[in-house]
Amino acid sequence: MEVKVNEQTRKKSEEDKHISLVINGNQYSLEVGYGSYQVKPSDTLAYTLRETLGLTGTKVSCDDGACGSCTVLMSSKAVPSCMILTVECAGKDITTIEGLGDPKTGTLDPLQQSFVDHTAFQCGFCTPGMIMSAKALLNENPHPTEEEIKEALSGNFCRCISHYQVLEAVLAASEKDGGDND
Repeated sequence: MEVKVNEQTRKKSEEDKHISLVINGNQYSLEVGYGSYQVKPSDTLAYTLRETLGLTGTKVSCDDGACGSCTVLMSSKAVPSCMILTVECAGKDITTIEGLGDPKTGTLDPLQQSFVDHTAFQCGFCTPGMIMSAKALLNENPHPTEEEIKEALSGNFCRCISHYQVLEAVLAASEKDGGDND
């Protein structure tokens, strides 16, 4: 039995093999499939960021959405990138830790600088996720209370126990500039 595919169905099928997304202000068109240099339908956003695109600032620890290390911003909201399939991100605007500073001057985002100024990290593994969760909060609420910061960071875990310095860093950043400084 011969199956005829009309032109519209063929075009839709070809479109389904690519996804477009914006990461750190850069447009990406990714081919979906099972070959080399293709995004598999089962690839998580964290995997695609790190392994396909080389954006290794996003960390993966638990790989089940519990620790916050893989947090990125998707449409300005903090999301665990290990729990989202890349194919679900089509058309989305994503910001990773690499997208916060100014790549031309090397200047850190004020929140990143506040983490440095307050030594709000030890080993640093959880730091990108903490910063991205805090950035989402400050973008939504430029002057949060201490309790609001604690709530926003409640999904981010640090085994090195630097939570107090993180709280100080976020408070200081909110007092200086608030959220989005773009």
